[in-house]
Amino acid sequence: MSARDVAVLGAAMHPWGKWGRGFVEYGVKAARDALADAGVDWRDVGSIVGADTVRGGYPGYVSGATFAKALGWQGARVTSVYAACASGAQAVQTARTQILAGLADVVLVVGADAAPKGFFRPAGGDRPDDPDWLRFRVLGATNPAYFGLYARRRMAVHGDTLADFAQVKVKNAAMGALNPYARYRKTVTTEEVAASAVVADPLRLLDICATSDGAAALVLSSVDFARRHGAPDPVRIRAVSTVTPEYPQTVLDLPDIATDSAAVAAPPARPFRAAIAHAAYEEAGIGPDELSLAEVYDLSTALELQWYEDLALCGEGEAAKLLRDGATALGGRVPVNASGGLASFGEAVPAQAIAQVCELTWQLRGTAGARQVPGARVGITANQGLFGHGSSVIAVR
Repeated sequence: MSARDVAVLGAAMHPWGKWGRGFVEYGVKAARDALADAGVDWRDVGSIVGADTVRGGYPGYVSGATFAKALGWQGARVTSVYAACASGAQAVQTARTQILAGLADVVLVVGADAAPKGFFRPAGGDRPDDPDWLRFRVLGATNPAYFGLYARRRMAVHGDTLADFAQVKVKNAAMGALNPYARYRKTVTTEEVAASAVVADPLRLLDICATSDGAAALVLSSVDFARRHGAPDPVRIRAVSTVTPEYPQTVLDLPDIATDSAAVAAPPARPFRAAIAHAAYEEAGIGPDELSLAEVYDLSTALELQWYEDLALCGEGEAAKLLRDGATALGGRVPVNASGGLASFGEAVPAQAIAQVCELTWQLRGTAGARQVPGARVGITANQGLFGHGSSVIAVR
């Protein structure tokens, strides 16, 4: 056990979908269920950390206080954090830091969103120094267009095929069908993926995740508190990586579009997503060969394949073979997205990195039901937030 471990006492989610209600309602439901799962009274929580949503107006910008008020003011510390899709990991890191610093024994972490229909648009006004804003405004490249560019690059560089991309969706849909919190609980075939509408060539509709409403919450505590509370062997968070890219990469780690590598004096040691995972492994003292499962950020089927390589589950260019061999399916060497992933949930941005930790918690407890990974002991999450926010959590049992 590491001296920097914190315990996961409670984990809960509000089901993903399009429910037509506000993010506060979703978050409060997840928070109360997480407290019940932990067996902790709200009045015993010393701090609440909220992952912000930019779609919720001012209450979304101060989500920690918003949830504290909705649950009932009781004097706890409050923090609100924003890091786009990495907001949940930043919230977990903030809670962990407070616990390890002795500022609180028990911290509630909550993220919730009520997403618009269609793809996300840039928020927060003009940002001409932000490559993400520029790709929207100058290139007109929405998120699906960006995903398509990534897919096309993998096809050109590594020989990935449309059938490989479709198989990722088939795998994740099969696991998502077993998850009561997933929005899409229906298995699909490769033929159905191929027959779905082209959105951003080569990606079809079923290759790309939706936008969703949803929420997730965790109750974290010191290991000593967990033991006193009757949990002698809790799931523990051992590492949280929130690293940034290394110069000269762009903050988005763009897929080598119209770039001239000869003009780069010294390339970074590793690509951004690989650096996110490396930092988590290094902090945890754990290698990829020790993983029982992984929850990754599958905005598109092609991006999931990229994560296999970035997490060092296989060598560069070997992701499709790993998939074809069944290694990342339930029953394989290292199941990826046993929850069903974003393919089955869609994006509820501030909640998704927290939801990944919920899945690790249930898997490591052995309570994931029909999608249980047998003997799960170590799990990793991975995603990234815009403007250089890393996001990876390693949990152990």
